[in-house]
Amino acid sequence: MRRALVAVTNDLATDNRVDRTCRVLQDLGYEVLLVGRKLPESPPVERPYATRRMRLLFRRGPLFYTEYSARLFLVLLCSPVQLIVANDLDTLLPCQLVARLRRRRLVYDSHEFFTEVPELQGRFARRVWLAIERWIFPRLKHVVTVNNSIAAAYRERYGVEVQVVRNIPVPRELGPRPSRRELGLPEDRFILVLQGSGLNVQRGAEEAVQAMRELPDCLLLLIGGGDAWPVLEQLVQQLDLGDRVRMLERMPYARMMDHTRNADLGLSLDKDTNLNYRFSLPNKLFDYFHAGIPVLCTDLPEVAGLVRAHGAGEVLPAPTPQAIVHAVQHLRSDSAHYARLREGAIFAARSLDGGREREKLKAILHALG
Repeated sequence: MRRALVAVTNDLATDNRVDRTCRVLQDLGYEVLLVGRKLPESPPVERPYATRRMRLLFRRGPLFYTEYSARLFLVLLCSPVQLIVANDLDTLLPCQLVARLRRRRLVYDSHEFFTEVPELQGRFARRVWLAIERWIFPRLKHVVTVNNSIAAAYRERYGVEVQVVRNIPVPRELGPRPSRRELGLPEDRFILVLQGSGLNVQRGAEEAVQAMRELPDCLLLLIGGGDAWPVLEQLVQQLDLGDRVRMLERMPYARMMDHTRNADLGLSLDKDTNLNYRFSLPNKLFDYFHAGIPVLCTDLPEVAGLVRAHGAGEVLPAPTPQAIVHAVQHLRSDSAHYARLREGAIFAARSLDGGREREKLKAILHALG
């Protein structure tokens, strides 16, 4: 049997894109090993393929990436695999080295415009990652990314053909929607939800919390985690918004969607401060559509393009607290307009077919032989 190793730097718990890749490889007859890391708070994972989560001494920064890369290099060197799938730039170096040493096929799946994330801007670390990318990228033969904007940027930068497989989830059977009462949610509030494991800086979460000062009849659900999580906890406490903002740690997808399906409005508030956010197309957008709720988003090409095309929400020029407050109050005061946007979200969920994206990925991987 052919074997494939799929590498990530996360703890495997909530990465639906990688899970889809592994399942597609299984469909193509590969025996799959997914390699990531184990954190003290990592929930258990159950997958229909093999997983390996490495316990590392360091959790972040240069020492983490050095340790992870060395450990992954050894795993790859000793694994009897024919195909290696590197997810994002932070796994690419050991994958590329072993692929060249052992003459194995390598697929690079770029989930974001890695060197343009705000956490790297103005730092020496960006120069290091950019040097790695500039050395490896022109040598890659099989590259996949999440949308046309990032693909075009990579083609312009490196002259390499990049294929697009969007993060549209294949609809899952989630079962009956539990009631708000069953979830401990208020039945008389207009509920906003902002979800994702990457609630990081410059993604509008702080502004969403600040907006809640003027929305006393609303509740904001923050679901997931990220670099901004401690800042958000402190902000909620400072502004005394404990009754209007509820922060829920990462949870299984079905449980998260139980909350999202009970919300009234989904938020996607990335700021246009860097190329990675400008070109982002986050998973949560499609989750909101599948939950049948309208979206309040910022005016970025990929996200706003889909929202406008399907009439599935409102677009803000910038995610200021005042703009968020005004948009929410407008939606609440115009029930007919809100109902039309909700119908648009349902239509978007039906027309944006995750099955087609899955088949596109399958065709790309099948073409490798």
